[in-house]
Amino acid sequence: MYGGEPAGGSGRWKVVGIVAAAAVIVGGGLGVAAATTSESGSSASAGTVSCPTVADKLPAAPAAAQAEVTRNLAQLNTQIAEANNRIANSVGQGGPNFVQNAILGPLADKRAATIDRIRIAFNRQGVVVSGLDGLDTCSLASGGGAAAPAEPTDVPPAAGGNGNGGNADGGNADGGAAAVGTISCPSVADKLPAAPAAAQAEVTRNLALLDTQIGEANNRLVSTVGQGGPNFVQNAILGPLKSKRDATIDRIRIAFNRQGVVVSGLDGLGTCAVSSAS
Repeated sequence: MYGGEPAGGSGRWKVVGIVAAAAVIVGGGLGVAAATTSESGSSASAGTVSCPTVADKLPAAPAAAQAEVTRNLAQLNTQIAEANNRIANSVGQGGPNFVQNAILGPLADKRAATIDRIRIAFNRQGVVVSGLDGLDTCSLASGGGAAAPAEPTDVPPAAGGNGNGGNADGGNADGGAAAVGTISCPSVADKLPAAPAAAQAEVTRNLALLDTQIGEANNRLVSTVGQGGPNFVQNAILGPLKSKRDATIDRIRIAFNRQGVVVSGLDGLGTCAVSSAS
């Protein structure tokens, strides 16, 4: 009997030891879970990309460069939206330099190429643009604040010719373009509620696309002066533009709907008109 007691006591101590070890493991597991929750919760404060604006560094754009400049300014917005989406979807990935190497670095390369296309668009019309160096580099703004405002895509048109006044034919074309007018469309961004984080990139991308579509339509308006009959602009430019805008606005509406936000007041915003030149 005496010899059996230690064995029983030893068994009890083993049980106690196992329970204690289990408690430590469970506690450690809870600690991991808490850390994981904290880490996933940090996605709300992952931050957003902050980039220097470009449009306000540009001179008035010659008519022949307007569409190209507008299209590339809109592309800058698209690139920022894609980078923000990548940041939100990659929280916790990589090491301490992940955002710089995988997001901000490639973004700088894309922006440099886009800004260079803007510079070239001006140069082709005899306008030298300075002050654009360094605008490709972006940083990560800490989370908790509002997203940086979108890059403006409207550049004032240059008065008179496009810098090619020495060419008689080019001068005539420019003079005609000045009297063509421009596409005027209802604004969309100011009709939208605040975008949920999960919809932000899609909404920004499609708002930028609306600007691109207007730029392309204006370019078509200028390059087709004198073509077709009295309904040419409506049938060949404004009609197709409306179809594109309706589809783009619908994608914006769907992006909100997917996050449980119903957006109203967007009907009719696809229709544009030609404003007479001043």
